[in-house]
Formats: sequence, C-alpha cells, structure tokens
Amino acid sequence: MTLTPHRSGALLLAAVSALIPLVASSAPAAALADPHPHRHQRHVPDDPQPRWYQRHTTEEITRFLRTFYGSHGPSEQDRVQRVSQLLKDKQAHSPETDVLLCRPGTPESITVGQATAAPSAFVGWATVTTTWASGVTDTFTAYVRTDSRPITLDDVICAG
Repeated sequence: MTLTPHRSGALLLAAVSALIPLVASSAPAAALADPHPHRHQRHVPDDPQPRWYQRHTTEEITRFLRTFYGSHGPSEQDRVQRVSQLLKDKQAHSPETDVLLCRPGTPESITVGQATAAPSAFVGWATVTTTWASGVTDTFTAYVRTDSRPITLDDVICAG
C-alpha cells in the first residue's frame, strides 16, 4: 500500500494560513483597540504593584456602598455615574420598581453590612437592609467588581 499526500487538504491549509495575517490585521479590530489602555490608571511610587492592578479591598467596598446608599438611597448623580450598564439596563426593563433598592419609593433608613470579597472572581458584596415607612424591612445583596475603576455598583440581587 502506497501513501499519497492529500493535495486538496494541503492547498486548503496553505490558503487558510495565507488569510490569517490578513484577518489579524483588519482595520475594525485595530479601531476597537484602545490606543492608551492605561490612561485612567495611576501608578503610586514605591508600590510593589501599580495601583491600577490592585483590587478594591472589602473596606473600600463597604465604604463605597455605605456612601452610595446613604440613609435614604442613592442620589441621581450616583445612579448615573456609579452604576454599571447592567443595572441601567435592568432599570430600563423594570420601570415599576427601583432595581437599586428592590422596590419603589424612598426607605426610612438603610444599613449596609461589612463587605465580603472573592478575589479570584473579582467580586465583592454586602448585604443591604432597608426599612420602609410601612414597617417592612427588606434585604438584598449589592455587588461590586473588585477591579472596577472607578468603583461602581455592578449588580443587585433582591432577596424576595
């Protein structure tokens, strides 16, 4: 039995190999690349790692969430500037409720617990408790990406 090369397979391989550099250097991919990927990142001298590489700590996440939620809910400015696109889209699809507070209205008080983080998952979270004028108390979980710059609220999962 004599083995013969598969000419059609070899020609196809050669053609694909010739196209790969053309696809890799296409203009749309170059247009999507950020020419200044580190422009919003700040290096702190004498840091073992650049500041932009460091993740938010649980203390930073707790402080952010307590400031973000305040005593009666986030400000309009925070709702625009400190919320992920995911939450903005959720709000657009649920106009009858406030997705950041898990119900419509303004709570009487808000308490944010100590944050926890899963560094390998790049996420931190804390339990938020709201008390309403009717006497009802609700809890939900607020999530923050530990690598977000600036720090923003990434998602909210309501308890019930």
